[in-house]
Amino acid sequence: MRGLKRWLDRSLTAQAVLIVLLGVGISAVVRRDEPPASWVAHGVLYAAIGIAIVAAQRRRARRASGTDVRGLAELNRKLRHREVPSDPEEREAMRRLVADHLRRMERAGRWLPYWLGFMGLVAVGLLVLGVVNGSWLFPLVYVAFTAGLCSWVLWMRRLSYDRCHFMRSALERQAAPVS
Repeated sequence: MRGLKRWLDRSLTAQAVLIVLLGVGISAVVRRDEPPASWVAHGVLYAAIGIAIVAAQRRRARRASGTDVRGLAELNRKLRHREVPSDPEEREAMRRLVADHLRRMERAGRWLPYWLGFMGLVAVGLLVLGVVNGSWLFPLVYVAFTAGLCSWVLWMRRLSYDRCHFMRSALERQAAPVS
């Protein structure tokens, strides 16, 4: 399992294959009346959009940290596991990566309440429409999914903040001279 996670972490091709398979499966469940070629087309479209977003994020992170794809994957793994790099060059790359992560999270944090509020309004609107039309199942599932997604986003954001602040303080402690 660890090898699969590492392969998915480093390879855009592996991520694309996974997204295509998930997209085809989801399309098959949601669009049962359409032909299988349509499912595959939707899966490929989802993969193209997802990989374009991931590639842009990786390129931005590589530029910020000043390392290659494997180095970036290793830095992200160390950040997730709270391992402070021992190599001075790697520490400097980690410092730049953490600063970039924190800067992006702060910038995105300004819009987070609006996105979460919009998602809540859509969920409440669908629930009201469901009550008016008499079909409760889809609106309740959507409200539960939206609540779960918003909770997961907030939890992952908090976890990422904690990891980045831990790493930044650990790197500052190592950089400070001991007197």
